[in-house]
Amino acid sequence: MNQAWVPYPDYADRAGWDSLLTEQDKGILIRAGERMLDYKWQVIRATDYIEYERSGERNIMQEPYEANRKAINTLMLAELAEGKGRFIDQLVNGIFYSCEMTSWVLSAHLPRQSTHRSLPDFREQIIDLGSGAYGSMLAWAYYFFHDTFDQINPSISTYLRATLQERILDPYMNNDREWWMAFYWQPGEIINNWNPWCNSNVLQCYLLLENDREKLTDAVWRTMLSVDKFINFVKADGACEEGTSYWGHAAGKMYDYLQILSDGTNGKVSLFQEPMIRRMGEYISRSYVGNGWVVNFADASAKGGGDAPLIYRYGRAVGSTEMMQFAAYLLNGKKPSIPLGNDTFRSLQCILLNKELQATTPAHDIPACTWYPETEFCYMSNKNGWFLAAKGGFNNESHNHNDVGTFSLYVNTVPVLIDAGVGTYTRQTFSNERYSIWTMQSDYHNLPIINGCSQQFGQEYKAGNVTCNEKKLIFSADIAKAYPQDAHVKNWNRSYRLEDKKLIINDIFTIENAQSPNRINFLTWGKVDISTPCRITIEVLEQKVTLEYPAYFEASLEKVILTDPRLSNVWGSEIYRITLIDKNLRSKGNYEFIVK
Repeated sequence: MNQAWVPYPDYADRAGWDSLLTEQDKGILIRAGERMLDYKWQVIRATDYIEYERSGERNIMQEPYEANRKAINTLMLAELAEGKGRFIDQLVNGIFYSCEMTSWVLSAHLPRQSTHRSLPDFREQIIDLGSGAYGSMLAWAYYFFHDTFDQINPSISTYLRATLQERILDPYMNNDREWWMAFYWQPGEIINNWNPWCNSNVLQCYLLLENDREKLTDAVWRTMLSVDKFINFVKADGACEEGTSYWGHAAGKMYDYLQILSDGTNGKVSLFQEPMIRRMGEYISRSYVGNGWVVNFADASAKGGGDAPLIYRYGRAVGSTEMMQFAAYLLNGKKPSIPLGNDTFRSLQCILLNKELQATTPAHDIPACTWYPETEFCYMSNKNGWFLAAKGGFNNESHNHNDVGTFSLYVNTVPVLIDAGVGTYTRQTFSNERYSIWTMQSDYHNLPIINGCSQQFGQEYKAGNVTCNEKKLIFSADIAKAYPQDAHVKNWNRSYRLEDKKLIINDIFTIENAQSPNRINFLTWGKVDISTPCRITIEVLEQKVTLEYPAYFEASLEKVILTDPRLSNVWGSEIYRITLIDKNLRSKGNYEFIVK
């Protein structure tokens, strides 16, 4: 009780902070705080919220919001590092302004209010990713500085504490209809990163603010019931179906929650010895290809090797040497930093444990094959630098793309046959228009168009007979059921066999009423030459492969211009779709494509 669980020194304990922070880190935090001393707190206008309804644009509201949050976190860390009171007044300004806001919820999430509008309604408080993170940050500000604030004016702490009660504590206990809580979950519904992310923020608020034992116990228990829903939803193999770049928000936020829960109960409530929790952690090291490239299914990006301090802390908690050494490997000899974003808990945890991370031996040692039999992800690699990622799955996964049976191929860490990822989120991204976006469609994944039909969205559109031969490095799946009835496809067994310097792709199929030639699509980037029959040359970042195909196919090449920075920052200004068109109608077939 009474925050005895907090593992960091009190603000007044200057010796404690001096022992935690190196002089270099202290200087970095203080200089960052100094840059915020003249920060002009940004006003989020009513029309900035309304713009989400008008055009689907989110950033006009989110950019000033995020800038204000980052300023508060930076000022708080700077004051903890220096301890002279220089940053307190500006911190008070940010906190007071934050309390004056009608809501801390992002405009894109406000339509979950009863009004279904994107302008905050003062009569209703809901909890989303934004408000939860804002609340936990301000709960830490209250914990560290409320005595200091009281010396200026007791109304500051009183106002902050009352606002946190109104925005976070009361809504959490009084509304069990928040979808991410999953208390009314039904089969077919998704439970994703929102669950551990929001619950970890709420748990921080309660453990930092509530000192009535009965109320605190009820709240902690409620968060446990909710997070159990997420853990039960994730497949026991531990894979993150949302994609690798979501790992830090999904498994990573679950780790944050479990760490706070363990700290708050003095280790008496802990899941860190559970094998599934460890597998969920090690998914991040298994999904890393190299040089910043990662496996990217669903809405994930192909770039971004992960948050090394988070990976280290997770690995430390579950006893995974693989994760701890991988975290050190990601640093590539650099000193781990303390993030100045808006996640106060992760900033504080870096201060606590980065010295350990810096002293850890770097390594990235993973098996030649990692098979996730429930999520139906398969990673295979060989000693010649070839890495294959393939999937089965179904077309209603979290952050879903219609991509059952797709794959990505990397040579010496370079992606040569790719998954494009996803563009900047707008209202359309999470609406009934989602699959009108090209990045979500099976036609722009490494998949066939069968009898003129593309894959469809829905729980029932899925792979069958998914197998992985871990010794022979062969993955196969029947993807026929991922296509609609109009495809008239009885079976379409796609297999991938990884050899020394070769990938063999095999399609064996039966179609009951062939009406349109089959098309086989491959997505790539770099330089592509289709001028030689039966042989396509792909050259990317000094890696060169050839794609060989049967003579009864005709090859075409489509340039896809990338205007969205979320895509162009990864792939450049353009990518290419190779389409191999069967010159004949076929009711049965056995296609073989060789990449070497």
